[in-house]
Amino acid sequence: MAISKKELEFNINDDQMRLKISAVERELSIIAEGGGKKRVEKLHESGKLTARERIDLLLDPNSERFEMGAFAGYGMYKEHGGCPSAGVVIVIGFVSGKQCIVVANDATVKAGAWFPISGKKNLRAQEIAMENRLPIIYLVDSAGVYLPMQDEIFADKEHFGRIFRNNAIMSSMGIVQIAAVMGSCVAGGAYLPIMSDESLIVDKTGTIFLAGSYLVKAAIGENIDNETLGGATTHTEISGVCDYKSANDQECLATIRKMIGQIGQPENAGFDRIESVDPKVPLKNVYGIMPSERNKPYDTKELLRTIVDDSELTEYKADYGKSIICTYARIDGWSVGIVANQREIIKNAKGETQFGGVIYSDSADKAARFIMNCNQKNIPLVFFQDVTGFMVGSKSEHGGIIKDGAKMVNAMANSVVPKFTVVVGNSYGAGNYAMCGKAYDPRLIVAWPTAEIAVMSGASASKVLMQIEVASLKAKGEEITPEREKELSETIKNRYDEQVSPLYAASRLWVDAIIDPADTRKVLSLGIQMANHKKAEKPYNVGVIQT
Repeated sequence: MAISKKELEFNINDDQMRLKISAVERELSIIAEGGGKKRVEKLHESGKLTARERIDLLLDPNSERFEMGAFAGYGMYKEHGGCPSAGVVIVIGFVSGKQCIVVANDATVKAGAWFPISGKKNLRAQEIAMENRLPIIYLVDSAGVYLPMQDEIFADKEHFGRIFRNNAIMSSMGIVQIAAVMGSCVAGGAYLPIMSDESLIVDKTGTIFLAGSYLVKAAIGENIDNETLGGATTHTEISGVCDYKSANDQECLATIRKMIGQIGQPENAGFDRIESVDPKVPLKNVYGIMPSERNKPYDTKELLRTIVDDSELTEYKADYGKSIICTYARIDGWSVGIVANQREIIKNAKGETQFGGVIYSDSADKAARFIMNCNQKNIPLVFFQDVTGFMVGSKSEHGGIIKDGAKMVNAMANSVVPKFTVVVGNSYGAGNYAMCGKAYDPRLIVAWPTAEIAVMSGASASKVLMQIEVASLKAKGEEITPEREKELSETIKNRYDEQVSPLYAASRLWVDAIIDPADTRKVLSLGIQMANHKKAEKPYNVGVIQT
């Protein structure tokens, strides 16, 4: 029996998606090794567990979890030996049945020292805790600021000191913070456990001090060892800095589990949830739906039916503004409003062709109205991005595309219900902003391995950059042969392609994670469950919108 063209394309797409997922998983397995096997062995010899081992013991067995920022620092700081996962492991998971966020320093990576990206990642964890009123658990094992890069981590608003400011703010908000000192905790970092609600310290391996024994000797001439200066006995029996002394990592983590288990249930935001129903369309069908060639059109509704409960969509203004799909649905039982770019080439009511992934005036108007409705009805919003930007040209400009785009951005930016973003394909230019990019406070933002995030596509950007480069070289009197032009073009395109890859975005925390598309339901459900811990703090108000 002959295979149809559609089936052939589906199989090619499926193969390509699986290859991309495998490539991501290979890199993640390397990242999970932290500083390498030798450093892990050294840690074990000192009686300590690794960051990931500690998290595994802390979280409820076989419970759902989401690791945030695993790719942070990927490909960065090569001159300093690299910084896998930014030297800190952050996981949203369940402890004694309660959803928490866990921040664990990885002492196998430069002794857990803080690089600039480490600060950014830790601040993101605290942001998630504050936005969603999640208890936060710090497993501290860090040598403090990475001194060769202190100028990029110490003094600015979003640097190291912001963490302690957030400790204080979270305390005033009533967000539970528990810190366990399971290794080094030095200098300014010593304030973190003490600014938490309660602190634990592990005997013989945990130490806290503003200055270690060598610096004390140099500064004031005092001879003292680190354990006497700031070990567990000192801080639980003499200084009173810590609240609990544990014999080892295992006892410390078991104590934290008991403490979290005693926390009272918070008031929730009241998001609607019913019994979950699996999609009628198998989840992994999404592999074959997503084209292997990113400029090929596809029906986004097919993609959404692999993710939503019972594959059921209740579409808002289905025949108007067709380049954006706005639909009510359920994900793992949770009621959601979905805003997704339609990638099919379609015709509007006037018979005009509209290109897939482009936002037109009518689509922006529809999306703005839908976002307002979801806020009115207390329904979380989920954005699926595969967008090349807003429509350009005289017809669009005369029709007020800027005004309609601004209306959509305004409605989205002022949203008080939680927003979640999944970058499935292109995320270019102002389209990234309108569809709730990182700058617009999504509670979680994740990417598929097919994602690209940039001002414009690689093909468009390389042409523009090529024109600039050629003009510059000609101005200097250089003759540009066809061979030289081809060489320049390839160099520019290769550099730009690296910058638009999802790995590049994840390394800089433009997205929280790169996920297997088949895990999209699970990640979004965890995110909405997390967001349900906190009610909106103000009524929905969009301010001034031009109509």
